[in-house]
Amino acid sequence: MQLIILGPPGVGKGTQSQLIAQNLHLIHLSTGEILRNNVDKKTHLGLQAKLVMENGKLVSDDIMIGMIRDELSKPEMNKGFILDGFPRTLEQAKALDNIFTDLKFDDVKIINLVVSEEEIIKRLMARGRQDDSLETVKHRLSVYREQTAPVKSYYLQKFIVFDINGEGSIEEINNSILHVLTRVNVKEFK
Repeated sequence: MQLIILGPPGVGKGTQSQLIAQNLHLIHLSTGEILRNNVDKKTHLGLQAKLVMENGKLVSDDIMIGMIRDELSKPEMNKGFILDGFPRTLEQAKALDNIFTDLKFDDVKIINLVVSEEEIIKRLMARGRQDDSLETVKHRLSVYREQTAPVKSYYLQKFIVFDINGEGSIEEINNSILHVLTRVNVKEFK
């Protein structure tokens, strides 16, 4: 099983990804960790990324996609994985599709965590991080609506997308996700 978890900032993608990975014996792939590992190990792409970040810029799609391709090409990924934090744009989704096709991954499912904007703002403001001012949070949600929300529409045409209510306890949300992933006959949707 190849899973992608989508949703706006503050919906609990990282937490749920870790729980899903544990429960279904999948490898949890966080793009942040992939980036840090490449930089720490001084891989070719990691060195490129480090240079970009040292100059205060965002790592390009080409570099991130290369890192994702390298990671997904590892033999252990054939056992299944959940991808957390990627794709964030339509271009990244299309590139990821090409990787899936090349690597013959054909059991792709999308988990989309749905949470009201009011709840997201409440959660992000409660974290108390310096960079989580109301203005910053609203900007991040605006960027999400512009760049990442279209990824769900794109995936609706290609894969099974499960909208999961992301409000409630961590356990309730996780149970909802596991329910759809373990009890739904995928053939019904094709």
